[in-house]
Amino acid sequence: MGRKIVKFPFEVSAGELRKHTDVYVDSVFSCLESEFLVLPRGPGFVEYATFETGYEALKRATMGFSAFNVEKALPVVQTTPIAFIVLRSMLGFTPPELAYVATQRTGVKISQSAARTLDRKARMEPDGTLPRNGLTGERLQALVQSACELLNEGVPDVAATMIHRLDKADTKGGVSAICSMAKMGAPYAMMLYERFLGRPFAGHRDSVSDLIGDNLESAIEDVLDKAGVSFRKTRRAERIDGFEQVPDFIIPSEFNPQVVIEAKLTEDDGTARDKVARIQQLDTLRRKGQPGRRPKYELVACIDGRGFGQRREDMKKLLFATDGKVFTVKTLASLVNSTRIQDFHTK
Repeated sequence: MGRKIVKFPFEVSAGELRKHTDVYVDSVFSCLESEFLVLPRGPGFVEYATFETGYEALKRATMGFSAFNVEKALPVVQTTPIAFIVLRSMLGFTPPELAYVATQRTGVKISQSAARTLDRKARMEPDGTLPRNGLTGERLQALVQSACELLNEGVPDVAATMIHRLDKADTKGGVSAICSMAKMGAPYAMMLYERFLGRPFAGHRDSVSDLIGDNLESAIEDVLDKAGVSFRKTRRAERIDGFEQVPDFIIPSEFNPQVVIEAKLTEDDGTARDKVARIQQLDTLRRKGQPGRRPKYELVACIDGRGFGQRREDMKKLLFATDGKVFTVKTLASLVNSTRIQDFHTK
């Protein structure tokens, strides 16, 4: 009679896990789900109609982009904030990148957080107004002035081994190129090429990365709540004594950690690799000073997304670091009964 292999790594002993590691790597891979085709809209998502409103307002104010200067552009950005997003999109810069360039050009100190705050306000309140006076007004003027100067200048000479960020169909030749594109419309092949370079929805994906991860963390919270388990969910950049790197969940509390959970949903294999390394460090920490004894706490990984399915060796490391306690959204129903969390089950 053939020997039966239990399907999931959290159901077997450490010896069984190491003996048939590839089997259990496959079992985790089979449960990973990817949602890279859909993204949370988030409160700051900009509809095309809104974006186009800003585009047309900026186009009118600058006479079809032929008079692209701060005197023409700043008033429309102040009264139609979404025009600021259009201006930044023409450059192809992130808010921190534009802030850095503006600081260098104007001498007005603009931090990354200040730039992101302005950018967020423009996206969240496209029908509102942006400050004209004070420090924020000064920063906004510096940002718009620098953007206009860069768009007027076009692409300077660079080494043959380098490419300038403004070397794009609409900005390579300065204002004349922008005017031409605005009049004729962009050739589809060129637009597809630039989209290929920049990845569709890349900026939006970055802005809602926390929301994407929240889906998994919310699912974990639901499982723990339904079981009546006491737990501490940590905050980003929080510091807790005894942890060099703070895990996402601690059960029952940071004062008596018995189970810690690291959660990550990612479509990127590099991010998955970083998470595995983080969990390995937690494993080292929990075994420190405990040779031959049970670790200080049980280490659990809750993961999902295609990023974790790209590297078999990384998955092996993850299984060994957690003693097989690796769960996906599909197997979260077993989280309580297959870990030491069951000791804190009250429902």
